[in-house]
Amino acid sequence: MNNKSGDGIRLLPVRGIPEVMPGDDLAALLLERLQEYQVTGGDILVIAQKVVSKAENRYVELAGVTPSDRALELAGKTGKDPRLVELILSQSKRVVRYRQDVLIVEHRLGFVHANAGIDHSNIPQNARSERVLLLPEDPDASAARIHAAITQACGVNAGVIINDSAGRAWRNGVPGIAIGGAGLPCLLDLRGESDLHGNLLRVTEVGIADEIAAAASLVMGQAAQGIPAVLVKGLALRGPHNNASALIRDPDKDLFR
Repeated sequence: MNNKSGDGIRLLPVRGIPEVMPGDDLAALLLERLQEYQVTGGDILVIAQKVVSKAENRYVELAGVTPSDRALELAGKTGKDPRLVELILSQSKRVVRYRQDVLIVEHRLGFVHANAGIDHSNIPQNARSERVLLLPEDPDASAARIHAAITQACGVNAGVIINDSAGRAWRNGVPGIAIGGAGLPCLLDLRGESDLHGNLLRVTEVGIADEIAAAASLVMGQAAQGIPAVLVKGLALRGPHNNASALIRDPDKDLFR
């Protein structure tokens, strides 16, 4: 991985995107705003998960959710709304850890996430019922569709990352991570290359999409900034393309799950 021409990396907020509604053509909304930028090959567009989920109508009204016995049991142990717990379970392979106010699960997509990534924040609420927003059904596929639209419209390969905020073991705070990706090497394999002193790299793999997602989160913010997309310029990524699912460690190699 090298920076182009030594000019450094630029993170440009894509402003003016309207409130995204279910059924909106998100790629078209993004392309309309991207006309103000010169999108070139190697650029990477980072998009907040929330607007992808909104466009894909991943809303669920809690009033329509009936908690199972397992959800009622976990709700009693965590203090969470039993209907929310039922939704979390419906999106998960298994419960990893729980305690008061905390429910960590392995999402069916493979992410280890608090509350299966289900969110209340920055969501217009229905006056008649509380609603929440699920992760996209398939974030890599969502990224691939937007990537294809940008490639066709701009005539260049510009990568796409869908990012979300997530906690980490042993660390406080939530950085951005990549949950979807297309048109770039999300996981960069440096095994077989040499370091500055000629030592062979035997195990080094770089979660480059996570690094880009976290950088873009600095521009997006985590609250009311209203910047759901960031265009990243100045990266020259070499390596075969793979999607964000490549970042998920196989369970048999995961010592902490």
